[in-house]
Amino acid sequence: MRRMTPLDASLLARDTATQPRQVASLAVLEQGDVPLDHERLVRLIAERIDLVPRYRQVARPVPLLGTPVWVDDQHFDLGLHVRRSALPSPGGPEALLDLVGRLVARRLDPARPLWELYLVEGMTDGRVALLFKAHQALVDGSETIDLAQVLLEETPHERDLPDDGWSPHPEPTAAQLLARTVRRNVTHPAEGLGVAEFQLRKVLGRTPAVVPKQPPVSHALSTSLGQSRRFATVSASLDDHRLVRDAHGGTINDVVLAAIAGGLRGWMLTRGEALSPGTRVRALVPMSVDAEDGLPTTFGTKVRGHLLSLPVGEANPVVRLHQVSYALKGHRETGSAVAANRLAGLPGFATSTFHAVGARVGEAESGRGYQLLVTNVPGPQDPVYMAGQRLSEVYPALPLTGSRALAIGVTSYAGRVFYGLVGDRDAMRDLDVLAQCIDEALVELVEGVGSRSRAPRGRQRPRR
Repeated sequence: MRRMTPLDASLLARDTATQPRQVASLAVLEQGDVPLDHERLVRLIAERIDLVPRYRQVARPVPLLGTPVWVDDQHFDLGLHVRRSALPSPGGPEALLDLVGRLVARRLDPARPLWELYLVEGMTDGRVALLFKAHQALVDGSETIDLAQVLLEETPHERDLPDDGWSPHPEPTAAQLLARTVRRNVTHPAEGLGVAEFQLRKVLGRTPAVVPKQPPVSHALSTSLGQSRRFATVSASLDDHRLVRDAHGGTINDVVLAAIAGGLRGWMLTRGEALSPGTRVRALVPMSVDAEDGLPTTFGTKVRGHLLSLPVGEANPVVRLHQVSYALKGHRETGSAVAANRLAGLPGFATSTFHAVGARVGEAESGRGYQLLVTNVPGPQDPVYMAGQRLSEVYPALPLTGSRALAIGVTSYAGRVFYGLVGDRDAMRDLDVLAQCIDEALVELVEGVGSRSRAPRGRQRPRR
């Protein structure tokens, strides 16, 4: 039995129909020698789930004296978590994105372990897709990593893992929970104070944060969130990003953020929004650091948010890039920044775990008045596999919280950079236009270098 941190407990408490607190990832697999069907997928997960024991646990409340605790699910049924879905014929990319938009909007059942995995069949080219969903309270990057990290392999050969013969520990009674909570509060007073603060906030409500004065900002990304979502993607060449970086200095992350800034500018112009040279979009960008503060991970680093004003009012793409690079220069010069190649070289496919931690940072720092959460995690450049199938594409899908109508996750993998965009369905009816504008903003940066070395983009975007 493990007690939730106050952050985990607040994530669980804030989970609503309009703001489900879950992080998702869409993975597209090439066809292997043996097709990946539902039975084989369930068998694979049954072999690996021992590595992430919290995926068989549920949250149980402890009234007044403590935060909820994780206890073993007495009736755990893997079949309730690994599900099948099929695209309507002809199974094109638009149908896949529409399905993902609907699935990421569905809340997880709090009476069960807080995750789901969908096997999506019926794609036109014979490939299959997997949609991983996990609650933000489940994957903290410290004690629990994302399921995808233990399913994906560096080779197409599957490892045989022994069955640990799991059976659930008996669930504690209410009296036992109460007694253990009191004992824990006494023996860990600092932890008890954090729990007391959490309970006090529940009673009094959260105090609105005071947001410092900022440059003019766009309000196109603010809305009262509904219960439905849209999903759009951009797939681009990593070499294009490197080409721009090498020409102008900075990092791949600078190029990604400049492309997003340019895409937002183009999208706002299509909406007829008035932009001044000083118009900004305040973005929170979680970054890995070797520092004392931030949310810890199992990889020996911490993640903290960097507040950045994206210069969407700037018309010149090169100037936008240099403004972004200059704004992040201070972070790099602190000496605490973690190199991208270090993250990309971590064991397993750690990108999904880092996106989950980035979303937690966004929640923990929600009082900083940002309008857009952007997570960017470098992944391995060598192919990875699941059940012998090669992973060809992977797109993060972050939760929408507060009044933010858009969230963007970015992953680089095997020579490509994959952007996943989640938008409120009503506020972002033209999310596909934004995806196209981000791609065009990158083209603009590449053409500004005076050279074109673009690999086929293979975009997957909804066209409605």
